[in-house]
Amino acid sequence: MLIFGIFVLLPFFINFAYSMTGGTALFLSDRTFVGTDQYSRLFDCSNYLNPNTCAEDTFWTAVSNTGWFVILQVTLMIAVSLITALILNRDLMARSFWRAVFFFPVLLSPVVVGLIWKWILQRQGLLNFGLYGFGFEPHVWLNDRNWAFAATIGVSIWAHMGFYTLIILAGLQAIPKDLYEAAEMDGTRAMRVFTRITLPLLMPNLLVVIVLVLIRAVQIFRRGLRADRWWPWHQHALRHAIHLRDRLCLQLRNPGLAAAASILMGLVLVVLTLLQLGLSRSSEKKGARK
Repeated sequence: MLIFGIFVLLPFFINFAYSMTGGTALFLSDRTFVGTDQYSRLFDCSNYLNPNTCAEDTFWTAVSNTGWFVILQVTLMIAVSLITALILNRDLMARSFWRAVFFFPVLLSPVVVGLIWKWILQRQGLLNFGLYGFGFEPHVWLNDRNWAFAATIGVSIWAHMGFYTLIILAGLQAIPKDLYEAAEMDGTRAMRVFTRITLPLLMPNLLVVIVLVLIRAVQIFRRGLRADRWWPWHQHALRHAIHLRDRLCLQLRNPGLAAAASILMGLVLVVLTLLQLGLSRSSEKKGARK
């Protein structure tokens, strides 16, 4: 609790205090108290669906980018992890080897993952080298907004799906085999077995996966792309907090506005987590009644 308080609760309260101040000073004692002005500035919009009508258009653009990323990445991550776990749970040749292969990217640090995919996707990278061999022109993948968005989703799935696959695989192995044997004796179709046996008994594990994937997706931090490309919510806060004036000097921009944006992101995560837990409890109650 002491470690949690120092490294989680204390920074949270300091960040909240910054969100109530204005100016570019670093220390709280040198900053001006502005109350909720930073939050009012973030929500100053004529139409929230059109970021160009907002005072902080970059903030709502970042929110939109993060929202689309969360929807696509969470859906694809859960689908790919579930399908992979179902395959790895079967009697395969060298099954332990394939499980290790899918889990291996999880052991890599984010820096290593970034370097690997930078070497693949850069202009002189392996992907363009392969396309050039088939007669196609090379493409600057990391500078194209749409391809950068797709690459971020793909790399995220590649780097983290092994961990979620492991959680789902543990849930699959905990399901009694007697249920499948009884369904086979009754001649139940495979899809009906999946929807009536596998999926309901796997829901506790899937709920954990959904919450973890959702939190990680909201906290996405995009690296290696230029400033005129898509920015997620998390990185918008960092850009408004500091500015790299040159290679050796950081300049403060508006730490109060950045703190307010990060507080809102934290509240969204809390709401989403509580919603998932509420859905889980309601499903458990319905199951108990049945």
